[in-house]
Amino acid sequence: MIISSQYQGVFIEKKGYKSSFYTKNLLPGKKVYDEKLVRLPGVEYREWNPKRSKIGAALAKNIVKCPIKEGDCVLYLGCASGTTASHISDIIGVHGFLFGIDFAYRVMRDFLFLCEDRKNMAPLLADCSKPKLYEKRIFLCDVIIQDIAQKNQLGIFLSNLKFLKKGGFGFLVIKARSIDVVKNPKRIFEEIRVELQKHAKIIDYRTLDPFEIDHCIFLIEKEKM
Repeated sequence: MIISSQYQGVFIEKKGYKSSFYTKNLLPGKKVYDEKLVRLPGVEYREWNPKRSKIGAALAKNIVKCPIKEGDCVLYLGCASGTTASHISDIIGVHGFLFGIDFAYRVMRDFLFLCEDRKNMAPLLADCSKPKLYEKRIFLCDVIIQDIAQKNQLGIFLSNLKFLKKGGFGFLVIKARSIDVVKNPKRIFEEIRVELQKHAKIIDYRTLDPFEIDHCIFLIEKEKM
């Protein structure tokens, strides 16, 4: 049985010790990445695979809060081909909007095709480390998500916080091996935490193994002052 979860707009199915998460399909009958569809009277759900999505992995690791809700505006830095973005599209619905930014032509081509179906998303081909290139093309957002593989992941995230509303939330995915292939990932995560808390309130932190090895995710809130 699929029922509401603790996260708004996200649903859960429990089978013994295993739990699977779902979102209501904005476009019934259409898959995005070969995910499982569950059709029930009047509704269709898409399974959110935690092995294909960092936010999905965070849910599976029981992150304390998923602040994305219906009607929100979301800025997704490093959206790739749109696997996670498609589930966010389901959650924010027709009254929400998602800006997806990536600098890789190939994945943005796939994301563009996805946006042609999902009208609540728009693609921006740009380098997330250069927010001045797109600052006039987006507006203040309720949530920022960053999932990129560049070395200066924290610096890029902080430079984009100007697009986040006061009181808004951010997900920062850290890929340790993209920062330093030698240093212990736990040490990298701790260094990021120390610096990040100087700029925003850290709500939660989770490592993403076994779904993503040497990755972690921070959930932050932008101070209202």
